[in-house]
Amino acid sequence: MGLGSDRGEAAARVLAAQLRSGDNVALLRHAMNLFGLIFLWQVFGGHGASSRLSLFSVLLILSIVLNILSCSRRRSSGYGGLTVADLRSQGLGGLLHGLLWAGCMVSMPTGHGPAELVAHWTLISCVMVCGAISFAATPLAATGFLLPCVAALPGMFNASGQLPLLALATSYALSLLVGCFIYARTFTRQHSASVQLEEKSEVVSLLLREYDQGAPDWLWQTDAARRLNGVSPRLAEMLGVPASAVEGALLVQVLAGSAWDSGLFPAGLHGLADHLKRRESFSNVVLPVEVKGLTRWWELSASPRYDDAGAFLGFRGVGSDITEQRESAERITQLARFDALTGLPNRAHLRDVLDQAMSGGGVGRTANCAFLMIDLDRFKAVNDTLGHQIGDKLLSQVARRLRHICSGSEFCGRIGGDEFAIVIPHSGPEHAIDRLAAAIISGLSTPYQVDQHMLFVGASVGSAVAPQDGVEPEALIRSADLALYRAKSEGGGMHCAYEPQLHAQAEERRKLELALRDALEKDQLHVLYQPVVDADSAAILGFEALARWTHPEMGPISPAKFVPVAEEARLIGPIGEWVLRTACMEAARWPDPVRVAVNVSAEQLTHPSFIAAVVSALGQSGLDAHRLELEVTESLFVNAAAGSLKILDQLLALGVQLSLDDFGTGYSSLGYLSRTRFNTIKIDRSFVVGASNNKAASLAIIRAVVTLADSLGMATTAEGVETEAELAMVRRLGCRKVQGYYFGRPMSAADALTLFPRDPLRASA
Repeated sequence: MGLGSDRGEAAARVLAAQLRSGDNVALLRHAMNLFGLIFLWQVFGGHGASSRLSLFSVLLILSIVLNILSCSRRRSSGYGGLTVADLRSQGLGGLLHGLLWAGCMVSMPTGHGPAELVAHWTLISCVMVCGAISFAATPLAATGFLLPCVAALPGMFNASGQLPLLALATSYALSLLVGCFIYARTFTRQHSASVQLEEKSEVVSLLLREYDQGAPDWLWQTDAARRLNGVSPRLAEMLGVPASAVEGALLVQVLAGSAWDSGLFPAGLHGLADHLKRRESFSNVVLPVEVKGLTRWWELSASPRYDDAGAFLGFRGVGSDITEQRESAERITQLARFDALTGLPNRAHLRDVLDQAMSGGGVGRTANCAFLMIDLDRFKAVNDTLGHQIGDKLLSQVARRLRHICSGSEFCGRIGGDEFAIVIPHSGPEHAIDRLAAAIISGLSTPYQVDQHMLFVGASVGSAVAPQDGVEPEALIRSADLALYRAKSEGGGMHCAYEPQLHAQAEERRKLELALRDALEKDQLHVLYQPVVDADSAAILGFEALARWTHPEMGPISPAKFVPVAEEARLIGPIGEWVLRTACMEAARWPDPVRVAVNVSAEQLTHPSFIAAVVSALGQSGLDAHRLELEVTESLFVNAAAGSLKILDQLLALGVQLSLDDFGTGYSSLGYLSRTRFNTIKIDRSFVVGASNNKAASLAIIRAVVTLADSLGMATTAEGVETEAELAMVRRLGCRKVQGYYFGRPMSAADALTLFPRDPLRASA
């Protein structure tokens, strides 16, 4: 009927046969439905029933199409994977057809004479017969189809004196329904018997494979005393001895081999002996068997034998050698639980070990254990410059060092990429974890010799201890990851233990990232402009565009806070492009010589569409290329690819000015100054403050930068000038341009416009 639940493979095969039977004769039902539709239009089309017939026609055709699509889906799948839900869907389709024809029976006019009534009933009886034939194998669908028709008969035979006709028609429809149930019962029994016969045939075929030369299976049997008898040549061949040598031997003794004398039997053999002792059937018992000094793995199945009087005769069964399959399974397990490159346990294996370690505290308690996450510093540079093959060899050496460092109870593995992890099942005092982390950082930071390359990478470590840092594995891993993030953010090469505030900081970063994703769409970002002036005349040479964010709830958010989040979330690109377009539009309203400087991140600069974005911003705003100055930092040149330098050359070819920001604060190199023609070098405020305090190092650096810039034909801009003394100092040292609070704080575009006379503004406009 389809009212129960799925009950195994045999029931599924019978269900498929039911649906296939219905689909095979569905065409008859569809043809009858279409013929009936035409017939109704011929008979009732001219009696004021056109609107009802039109609605009925649309619904009937739609239901036919849905049924055809359902049949096509089942046929295309080969009637595989069907469930009781498919049978219920068939029943729902039958109910839909029944309701449609029941509506037809009630709504069609029958008061025009007996001829129309006879014609209508003749059609309905034909439709019910075709539906009963089509749904005969699926009683649920037959019931759904016929019962609405039975219920609608009183609406059809509603005139006085038609009660006998109503009784006759009702009996006719119910007889069809009973016939469907009888046929469905017979159909199901026949197919169930066929399925059972097919399953038995498969078992017989399995046993008969013994006679196929080279088949992996063999037959075996014992007597009532559990001794082998009728030993087949195939079994003797698998044991590597003549059949006569094991005829009459105890089955358990033969399988135990040399372990028979010691009594140290494998668990599988103990289980087999228990089955034999209890005289019960067993299947797929796997155990090791010694054959000619080698261990093979056998799988045995058997059932007890009885004579006609019920006396126990012994066992008869089938066996197979599954050594190769077992070895393949072990290899698959090895691949599933160990990293193919380093041989260390993989993420899944580490998680299993961590689960076991944390559950070792007893019911409802979390054991004291620790989890360390390790990330290599500067590994990406190795991959980018020397290729992944060298990177893989480096990771293999890292894995060997970790194995040597974690020689105690620690369990180390590779999470993925250049990330590793260590599980300490029983963590000791905090200083013990600190010592292990220090040993890891020291051991992994020692130079590596890979092929002809001497490589220098470091390591950062984050640790978390259960239960205080997490009572669930996921929570402990998350805590260690947060600690690792802090270690990386503080420069790397260090160990950070988890602290509760790290979670709050991570949650704050997450909320900040979500808010930042909406900031552009909701117009929360704006651009301020800080003047850049001539050091001698104090004339305005340009402005630096500075992105600012004011959140409606959190208020103003510092760039030092949201820019790192934007870089980490890969949002710096769209934000930077928006700042570029906005700055160009505003700068186009300034007098001709005045420039606008826009900061560009390394990620933004190396994006394939960056040049197109610059050209588009200049074109839409009408700003001359020489009035746009792009500021890049020294970080762009750390392990920079040749593509970055080509992009800078393309920008210079467009006429765009280039400025090197924060020179001297990072990995400064004179090499990239000779490869790229910068227009300006910006001197960081930290040097300006140091020089104003007469620090010799800061004074020497500023003099060197100015001299270098002058010799290369570049200008210098001193950042962060806030006092008259600082201005006098940078003038004396030769800086050509000055930027800082002394000449103006970052201001809105409207305030920037007020710094220029009106006539030049109109001329520029």
